[in-house]
Amino acid sequence: MKIFSIFGDPVSHSRSPLMHNSVFSVLNIDACYSRSQLTDGSKLRDVFFAKGLSGANVTVPHKEAAYQQCDEVRGIAKIIQAVNTLVLENGKLIGYNTDADGFMNAIQSFGPIRNALVLGAGGTARALSIALRRGEITPTILNRSAQRLDYFTSEGFDAYVWDDFTAAPYDLIINTTSAGLSDNELPIPRALLTELLSRAKGAIDVIYGKETPFLQEIKISGLPYKDGSDMLLAQGVLASYLFLNGAFSLENIEAPMKHSFSL
Repeated sequence: MKIFSIFGDPVSHSRSPLMHNSVFSVLNIDACYSRSQLTDGSKLRDVFFAKGLSGANVTVPHKEAAYQQCDEVRGIAKIIQAVNTLVLENGKLIGYNTDADGFMNAIQSFGPIRNALVLGAGGTARALSIALRRGEITPTILNRSAQRLDYFTSEGFDAYVWDDFTAAPYDLIINTTSAGLSDNELPIPRALLTELLSRAKGAIDVIYGKETPFLQEIKISGLPYKDGSDMLLAQGVLASYLFLNGAFSLENIEAPMKHSFSL
């Protein structure tokens, strides 16, 4: 039996085990998928091999740490410098990022988007910013502190901390922070968020499965919005395809994985 897992902190909320185990069950694959709570991201590689895993997903806050611990990084993850999918290949740890494509799939329903404001500066923000730019959408990054902004400025993005930022109209506001995941916090100060929402056309929170304070404010504003469920599904299908070495089509994987959201 092949064993897979998801690494994160927190991770108890993750739907990934249900999603991937549904695929394994329907496709008659001898495999199982579990959660792995990990507080120290630097130990990810050691834990991966200690558990005898064939692959894993990585969620906040360890995507950048995962990138550092791979033997090889492929695709857009090399640019993003953040990994959310790990596959064991000939004894080596291979890193990918499926967040970018998953996100672009999820925002199609918003219609044409010219620019977007990305809240946060972690691994997810990196993936989405690169994906947006490749999709000819101009991203601006806004973070509490300047600590993680060097990557974005080096890539040519406009990046600001709260105190240096002036609100402007955006077609889409994207929360990539963990605010609201295990607390009742907003990703940015309420007054600033209210002003941004009054000038925005839509918003999305990458957190799924709960109505975060961010989503509550969006609902009050009346803007079109989404949580992270569509992105989760799209990136999960791509991750499962990698786990299974391309033995099954994306369509064959998507059907049972999508069904898992109703369970």
